Amino acid sequence: MSGTSTTGRVALVTGGSGGIGAAVVERLIADGYQVAVHYAGNRTKADALVEKITVGGGSAIAVGGDVADEQAMQAAFDQTEAAFGGIDVVVNTAGIMLLSPIATLNLEDLDRMHRTNIRGTFVVLQQAANRVRAGGAIINFSTSVTRTKFPSYGAYAASKAAIETMTLILARELRGKDITVNAVAPGPTATPLFLDGKDEQTIENLAKAAPLERLGTPDDVAETVAFLAGPARWVNGQVIFTNGGLA
Repeated sequence: MSGTSTTGRVALVTGGSGGIGAAVVERLIADGYQVAVHYAGNRTKADALVEKITVGGGSAIAVGGDVADEQAMQAAFDQTEAAFGGIDVVVNTAGIMLLSPIATLNLEDLDRMHRTNIRGTFVVLQQAANRVRAGGAIINFSTSVTRTKFPSYGAYAASKAAIETMTLILARELRGKDITVNAVAPGPTATPLFLDGKDEQTIENLAKAAPLERLGTPDDVAETVAFLAGPARWVNGQVIFTNGGLA
C-alpha cells in the first residue's frame, strides 16, 4: 500500500453489529474502507448499521454465520470478495464472556466460550490467512484480564490467552506475505457485554482502577484497531493493551 491511505480498502469485521465491533465498523468506514458487517444471530442490528452507513455515503454489506462453522465463514468471505473484489483487513471482535470461579464453572459454559472464542477465531484465521491481500492486516481480540487476573475470569481469560498465542504464531507463519497479525487487549470498556450483571459499585471501582479513572469506550478501542488496520505496517505479532494504563 502506498503511504497510509486506507481509501478503497476492504474490511470484514466479525461481531460487527454491536458493541466494540460496531464502533470498529464505523471507524473503518470513516477511514474510507468498504466493510462487511458480520453478525451471528441478530441480522436486524447488522442491517440497521449497514443502512446507516449507506445513507451516510459509505459502502457496507451484512454477512451472517456462526464463526465456529467453517462453511459459514467460507461463505462470509466469499460474499465479501464478491461484493468488494477482495479483502485487505479482517477484524475478529466476535466473542462471548461467561464469568464464574473456576471451581464452580458450568463446563457447558466453558465449551460454549471455547467454541466461539478459540475455535471461532481459529476458523476465521484460516480463511484470513488464505484470503487477505498483500499489504493487509489481521486483528484479533484478547483481554487485559490476561494480565490483571481478575477472579471469576479464569475460563474467559484462558480462551483469550489462546487467541494471543494464535496471533503471535500466525504472524510468523505469514512471513513474506506482507500481512500483519496483531491482537488488541481492551481493559474495562463500557459495552453491554461488560456491564451486564455488574452492580454500580463494581463498575465504579473498575472505572477508577486505571490511572485515567474512567472506563474505556468502544471508540477508544476502535482507534487502536484503525491504527493496526492501516498505518501500522511495522507493528506485527504484538498484543496491544488498550486499557488506560490499567496494567
